[in-house]
Amino acid sequence: MKVSTPTGHLPTLIASFLHFDLSFMLWVLLGALGIYIAEGLGLTPSEKGMMVAIPILSGSLLRIPLGLLSDRIGAKRVGVGLLAFLFLPLTLGWQIGESLPSLLLVGLMLGTAGASFAVALPLASRWYPAERQGLVMGITAAGNSGTVLANLIAPRLADVVGWHNVLGMAMAPLALVLLAFLLMAKDSPSHAKGQPLGHYLTALKHRDLWIFCLFYSVTFGGYVGLSSFLPIFFRDQYKVDPVTAGYLTALAAFVGSGLRPFGGYLADRFTGVRVLSVLLLGIGGVYLAASTLPPLPVMVGGLVLGMACLGMGNGAVFQLVPQRFRQEIGVATGVVGALGGLGGFILPNLLGGMRESVGSFGPGFLVLGGLALVALVALRLLALIQESWRLSWTPSPTMTVAKQGTSHAAVEVAEYGLGD
Repeated sequence: MKVSTPTGHLPTLIASFLHFDLSFMLWVLLGALGIYIAEGLGLTPSEKGMMVAIPILSGSLLRIPLGLLSDRIGAKRVGVGLLAFLFLPLTLGWQIGESLPSLLLVGLMLGTAGASFAVALPLASRWYPAERQGLVMGITAAGNSGTVLANLIAPRLADVVGWHNVLGMAMAPLALVLLAFLLMAKDSPSHAKGQPLGHYLTALKHRDLWIFCLFYSVTFGGYVGLSSFLPIFFRDQYKVDPVTAGYLTALAAFVGSGLRPFGGYLADRFTGVRVLSVLLLGIGGVYLAASTLPPLPVMVGGLVLGMACLGMGNGAVFQLVPQRFRQEIGVATGVVGALGGLGGFILPNLLGGMRESVGSFGPGFLVLGGLALVALVALRLLALIQESWRLSWTPSPTMTVAKQGTSHAAVEVAEYGLGD
């Protein structure tokens, strides 16, 4: 039986981008306001790290159940519910965020925005064929440019109206995006809903899924962790004012988010293993250089380069995931995104903890550089031991179905997308 594959749906792609962009903006909003909050509440370095890391943790963990719901009932329904829920933490932060415990509660709830990853990406992915996944997933996930908006706008508004009111004002763009998403987003007709739970959870049995998690914890974890913590880092290490710290963070985040689609494009052209190998080497080198804590202009240049590598690395990883787990894409993106986000939870706590315990951010960057190089070694060993890795893969049942009515080249990409 011949199975037709959708060839695209631009309104859904745009709606998915907007959902992800607005959600990312809210996900890192406490980090963008971190200097004002920390100075207002008198937080220690480790408490600053925890404040910006809590939303990353909750958003990461929620990606798994929301990814499962996305597969079972449709990504549009889940996406609408997620946006509607975000009005609650914004209202609470606006009205009652007067202590660290109450702020951590707000952060825990606001972190729900980070789970947009397991909604927006599958929603867009299901509309496009295998050979366009790298670019499409890169465009959708370029919505992590919401970190740029948060760091550009939030500090300037906080200077004028105070950080509490910034949380209240954030409900205006949230309402606009919710309306646009309702009108534009549409679930793909090729998505079979209501499958038994075990159908989706079979994806968890594949070791490839967990290998993706390792790489994404370095690339995406590094991107979102730095996007949240850099304002505090620039303030504490280089004594810059809050608005300047926001601008510097926005610059680095803009480069990383803007190059994510390019990373997916390069992975489409040259394979994920090759592209990730180069990028992991660059990430490790930048972290090791940053551990010396050079003068501010040098540090900013290095971090911009590092964020570029992290952003392209995100795109490269998610060129691979939908090729390997086409029908279970919601669960796959949920699991990979969850563990990747945990890397972003660890990074601010590591840097803040090192600052408090040894008086310097340097050792924290040194550890991060070592982890990136460990991931590089693991990637190359797996590619070498398993004969370019792709030869050890067996196509999933969904890939067998995809063969029908699809070109040979597209099927080869869908089945063996991790080739080197």
